[in-house]
Amino acid sequence: MFDEQIDLLKDEIINSTCELIKIPSVLSPSKNPKMPFGEDCNKALEHILDLGNKLGFRTKNIDGYCGYIEFGEGEEMIGIIGHLDVVPEGENWTYPPFSAHIADGNIYGRGAIDDKGPVIASLYAMKVVMDTVKLNKRVRLILGLNEENDWKCIEHYKKTEETPSFGFSPDADFPCIYAEKGLLSAYISCPIKEEKITITNIDCNNNAINVVPKYCKIVLSIDNSISNCINNLKEIIDKYGFDIDVTQENDNTILTSCGISAHAAHPDLGKNAISQVLVVLHELFEMYSINNELIAYFYKMIGLEYNGKSLGIDFKDESGPLTLNVAQFNLENSNLVIGMNLRIPIHTSIDTIKQKLSNSLPKEIKISFSGEKEPLYVSKESLIIKTLCKVFHDTTGLDATPIAIGGATYARAFPNFVSFGANMPGNKDMCHQIDEFISIDNLILGAKIYANAIYELSKN
Repeated sequence: MFDEQIDLLKDEIINSTCELIKIPSVLSPSKNPKMPFGEDCNKALEHILDLGNKLGFRTKNIDGYCGYIEFGEGEEMIGIIGHLDVVPEGENWTYPPFSAHIADGNIYGRGAIDDKGPVIASLYAMKVVMDTVKLNKRVRLILGLNEENDWKCIEHYKKTEETPSFGFSPDADFPCIYAEKGLLSAYISCPIKEEKITITNIDCNNNAINVVPKYCKIVLSIDNSISNCINNLKEIIDKYGFDIDVTQENDNTILTSCGISAHAAHPDLGKNAISQVLVVLHELFEMYSINNELIAYFYKMIGLEYNGKSLGIDFKDESGPLTLNVAQFNLENSNLVIGMNLRIPIHTSIDTIKQKLSNSLPKEIKISFSGEKEPLYVSKESLIIKTLCKVFHDTTGLDATPIAIGGATYARAFPNFVSFGANMPGNKDMCHQIDEFISIDNLILGAKIYANAIYELSKN
């Protein structure tokens, strides 16, 4: 119904997407109460609110935590909730991650698919609906700035603003998401002891807990009494075929492990730089009779190909298996700390997983939890799922069977919300990956789908 209007706005949609990507809106420390997530996140919010004003919408900056863009009249409100913050850019991009480079029909840049491109597609979908038909409901695009961390933006929104009646988040996959796994982050720690081989420094580029790490550097102090250690290290690395470089600097031995980043919801799509180096360290320590409880626990219970069986938490249901991503490895206050991110099947209790993990630990190892989010489940027969799936099929002609995912989206923030796009079926998920991009064709198609969805939801 709105395809022609979207096509006329194609260049404007592309340009607006690029301008938003160019703002490096990564969370940063801030002492300014008006910019709680840092200057760049604030720039992204002010930029899109200004764009919303120019397009003829009502807008509001909610204390620097978040904002919204709105049109229409009526008691009921359709909500669309996306985010403007992005994960850190990472290294070795083909094009600069905040250049919004266009090549081969794609827009490259951090946030292109997660979630700036879909947010712009939603905004212009609202524009063509506002300019074409009169609705009996309001439509509000809610813009978060802290989705990649702890959702403080939406917590603040809920304290001060109206809750939408129903809606969607353009931050996952088409055709529609009916279930999202539960989330849990776990941190296991153990005091470090001075040994013949001692870890003295760890650098993992401040890897986010929801990202498969692509870099980990370990500095070792090796006692002079140990012979042939470097050769043994290299033999262990060669045995596994790991991408780990061994160098010496002054009296230190440095292991630099390289992997492939991916979203923690899909750890199988990445290669974990931390897991690689932990396996090597375990075998090296065993070779020289060094007892490191934390690394020994990792090797025995988690290892490289985690499937839950060793921990006794081999749960699986219609949403898929329980997955675990070893995301962080740190040396803090003379303690070694491993941070893990788990995605828990929808019919499994988070408390069950916490208990299983806690019971698996030797007494020397401590555990703490954070980032707990209950799963989201909406019946496939619900009106919102059936409406959005029909819109997707009618707009694209593609299969519209709803799916479950391991990701956590803002759809969990409000009742009667689900995730809806913008990644197309069959496309590789570039969320959190190096050379993240959105196809221009899919960006425009997404805007058409969202316009039709807004119109159809307004009738129900």
